[in-house]
Amino acid sequence: METDILILGAGMAGLACARHLTAAGHTPLVIDKGRGVGGRMATRRISISGRNLSFDHGAQYFTARNPAFSALTQAAGDSVTRWEDGAGETRFVGCPGMTSLPRMMAEGLHVRPQVEVKSLHQDGSRWVLETTDGTVRTRRLVMTIPAPQAVRLLGADHPASARLETVEMAPCLTLMAAFPPEEPKPFISRASQAHPLAWIAQDSSKPGRTASASTWIAQAGPEWSLQHLEEAPESIAPLMLALLAEEIGADLQAAIHAAAHRWRYARVIKALGQPFLRSDDGTLWLGGDWCLGPRVEAAWESGDAIGRDVLSCQLWREGTKTPPISPRPQ
Repeated sequence: METDILILGAGMAGLACARHLTAAGHTPLVIDKGRGVGGRMATRRISISGRNLSFDHGAQYFTARNPAFSALTQAAGDSVTRWEDGAGETRFVGCPGMTSLPRMMAEGLHVRPQVEVKSLHQDGSRWVLETTDGTVRTRRLVMTIPAPQAVRLLGADHPASARLETVEMAPCLTLMAAFPPEEPKPFISRASQAHPLAWIAQDSSKPGRTASASTWIAQAGPEWSLQHLEEAPESIAPLMLALLAEEIGADLQAAIHAAAHRWRYARVIKALGQPFLRSDDGTLWLGGDWCLGPRVEAAWESGDAIGRDVLSCQLWREGTKTPPISPRPQ
């Protein structure tokens, strides 16, 4: 398969880039190894004993301080709503799940899910990617996957890898739990770096969620997550459930559901400090939340900046614009 622009990753950064390029008349191809779009803006839905439950098991909320990103959230209409969790800042969530915003953003885009890249290399003026769905060739490649994954695909000897290796990311183990509605609900959200469960949120308190059960998300801190990272989710879930039940004062035996999810690259500990990286030959861009910080909005800013830079490089090659300036650290 041949395509002019290939975007690897259908998370917030990849979708932001694709939307910018599509608005300019391009047709980028977006591929992702996941079953859908959104990356860590993820919602899992299950049905148990007649109850339809959902869990935002990735990003819990997002802010909208950037005027352009704020405009996007307003244009999303009912797909985005405020979440009043008592934190003292304006927080937004997707409705009825965190995947609602990326799904809206993906409308009209050429997205192919469940396509995993096994290897890639440059062949003259083309990037060649070997995927689970065959070989893809592209003139311009945008990678919006976690920095460590990009290093593995590019190789340690690629010029960009040295910069990518300055980025630090940490894992996050997440518990999705449900209790009967009558079980205690002492708070909406709680953050504590001193506790193994660094973040706990009453997921069912978010607008548009089910009232048939009290659903909770608990995310372990970096140290606890790293300690248990390679354990099976089936072994992790009971450990986290016991910690959660103690924190909220719920009856452990009353739990309706408990499942764990492993995010190997979830938290940005040390960001790159600039919106993206571009190769010297202007054929490769790398970005994501790891460029600017651990926020949904930062991922969008990175992807949108890449989209603008891709267009600038094209105009420069066509002789209608001065050479684009490389992004500078912030």
